[in-house]
Amino acid sequence: MGAIWFWIVAVMLAAYVVLDGFDIGIGILYPLLARDEQDRRIMMRSIGPVWDGNEVWLLAGGGTLYFAFPLLYASAFSGFYLPLMIVLWLLIMRGASIELRAHVDSAVWRSFFDGLFFVSSALLAIFFGAALANVIRGVPLGEDNYFFLPLWTNWRVGPEPGILDWYTVIGGVVALVALATHGALYLALKATNELEMRAVKFAKAGWVVLCIVTLVSLPATIWVRPSSLTNYSEHPLLFIVPLAVLLTLGGMRIYAQKGKTLAAFLSSCGYLIFMLVGAAAGLYPVLLPSSSDPARDITIAKALSGLHALHVGLAWWTFGMALALTYFVVTYRMFRGKVSIHEEGDYGH
Repeated sequence: MGAIWFWIVAVMLAAYVVLDGFDIGIGILYPLLARDEQDRRIMMRSIGPVWDGNEVWLLAGGGTLYFAFPLLYASAFSGFYLPLMIVLWLLIMRGASIELRAHVDSAVWRSFFDGLFFVSSALLAIFFGAALANVIRGVPLGEDNYFFLPLWTNWRVGPEPGILDWYTVIGGVVALVALATHGALYLALKATNELEMRAVKFAKAGWVVLCIVTLVSLPATIWVRPSSLTNYSEHPLLFIVPLAVLLTLGGMRIYAQKGKTLAAFLSSCGYLIFMLVGAAAGLYPVLLPSSSDPARDITIAKALSGLHALHVGLAWWTFGMALALTYFVVTYRMFRGKVSIHEEGDYGH
């Protein structure tokens, strides 16, 4: 049951990154690709019907983490209290900017919320990438399984690190570039004419940067946490995962060059998924490593809930996921295709 719930949480977080990732990517690209109000309305409408549903995966993932691994939830949410509060406010500001920008017909009003949309989206990408890097690097867990992290210390990786150091900054940059490229490919699916061409052009340029930061992040991860290779050496079949990362990276470029935007976007989805799967495979069965003493690692066995609760929860989780997947299939089918700007407001399609 521990392995099942470990991968359930991993899948739900991967679903959030893939789905809300292109929402965040659109926000990052908002001031870069939009030339006028029509472009901005198209970009907003491309995510308008789905962005709030996509964020459900983050809430569901957090709830599942609380249910299946309560010790991890208690330790991580207390230790990461400061960045979690920052992320919460960024999510609030991003949601407010999407919902409120069209409520008043004023250039100043729209410009304020447009800027808020960009800043909150970019910072969310950076913080999410840095958060994953913090988990991979490890945190200074005490004997009581709790820890405290300042926002930064000396920017070095060590037994008493800060939230931000050179490695977590790399993680933030990877997330920023990956989600911006992901958003550009999604926008290419939804936009037309010049905006579509600009999105494809940005995706091609972003792909080059993404390759560089990905190739930098992999040896950096091995240097920071050599034990991440243990599972790969014991189970060589896992090397399919980094190979899949390279193949999906290549697919993004090849399909974008051929004008097969949907295939390029799906390749980007695959890249994000396999990067996360690779990180999870390197950590398993550790949920939160200790940066000072491996004996204090929070593992699946240490953090797992009672077996009876997990068996009952699995039945209810299956039912809930069936409902959620039905909702997502219906919603994405209803709003498939290119965006139209003939309707009033920002949410027409």
